[in-house]
Amino acid sequence: MSRVIRAAVFQTAWTGDKESMIQVHEQAVRDAAAQGAHVLCFQELFYGPYFCQVQDPAFYEYAEQIPEGPIVRRFQALAKELGIVLVLPMYEEEQPGVLYNTAAVIDADGSYLGKYRKTHIPQVRGFWEKFYFRPGNSGWPVFDTKVGRVGVYICYDRHFPEGWRALGLAGAEIVFNPSATSRGLSGYLWQLEQPAAAVANEYFVGAINRVGVEEYGDNDFYGTSYFVDPEAQFVGEVASDKEPELVVRDLDMAKLREVRDRWQFYRDRAPGAYGPLTAP
Repeated sequence: MSRVIRAAVFQTAWTGDKESMIQVHEQAVRDAAAQGAHVLCFQELFYGPYFCQVQDPAFYEYAEQIPEGPIVRRFQALAKELGIVLVLPMYEEEQPGVLYNTAAVIDADGSYLGKYRKTHIPQVRGFWEKFYFRPGNSGWPVFDTKVGRVGVYICYDRHFPEGWRALGLAGAEIVFNPSATSRGLSGYLWQLEQPAAAVANEYFVGAINRVGVEEYGDNDFYGTSYFVDPEAQFVGEVASDKEPELVVRDLDMAKLREVRDRWQFYRDRAPGAYGPLTAP
């Protein structure tokens, strides 16, 4: 029998303050659960603006410890109440001066399963992330959740195929890519790279991007969040490019075995030949 996971992603605009932004996301969790969703992922740095458009140490205040901080605790209680798996992309402070772009994963019973720290950190105009984050040191964990094996890759990571493959080798069935990506910079890649990764690694991808122009820069975040299957087919419609939207889709996990039996990419890998790819 096929196993169907009802999965959700949520794109939204910056509200102007942290507490109201958290409340918007709490309501999104309730709305997703009301629609029968089993798992939900938010956008990158979900409870704040995309402050990396500027370089200002005042934004270090958005960082908190994971899982000890109040935001994780708050959403653990909500996950437990509603029985939904949550992926929370956050700003993490490991210790003063040691900061990461991180996603915390919470199971449907409210338990904290672990975190992924963004590995690849950009430093280009409008995306001054090296000012705020150290490169991640978590590897590419896959989390055993109530809905199955879930992985996370964050925004700029998506341009690097190695992590996508590592997640597949670790058994990921769904990989979420929460993002803050701008129309003028990356629009031509958004519906190319992630479907290609889903095909090459034979799993579902949930791609999430915020919407709107924020007061800290002129980046136009274009939304268009979506789910894509391992045949590069969008599951339902792609979200709006301007408006907040909760995207809820049914993902048929039988598709993974069907595609893997057909192509056998994992059988036909040649890892012994790839050594030069890891040379500096």
